[in-house]
Amino acid sequence: MATSTYTVTGMTCGHCVSAVQKEIGKIDGVTGVDVDLATGRVQVSATGAISDAEVAAAVDEAGYEVANS
Repeated sequence: MATSTYTVTGMTCGHCVSAVQKEIGKIDGVTGVDVDLATGRVQVSATGAISDAEVAAAVDEAGYEVANS
């Protein structure tokens, strides 16, 4: 099981959290998405490796951005 952490900007409410969780959850292999609204941190668990680009595209589809770290 692989786990990756990202920072997502622009989320302001529970609906934002749900949208991000839903879109990231559609990625093949993703088994869990934990979003902390206060910090913008998103922890993604997957059965194998997923690319940062896949996560960034999913976050973009939800209407938000992954912050460059």
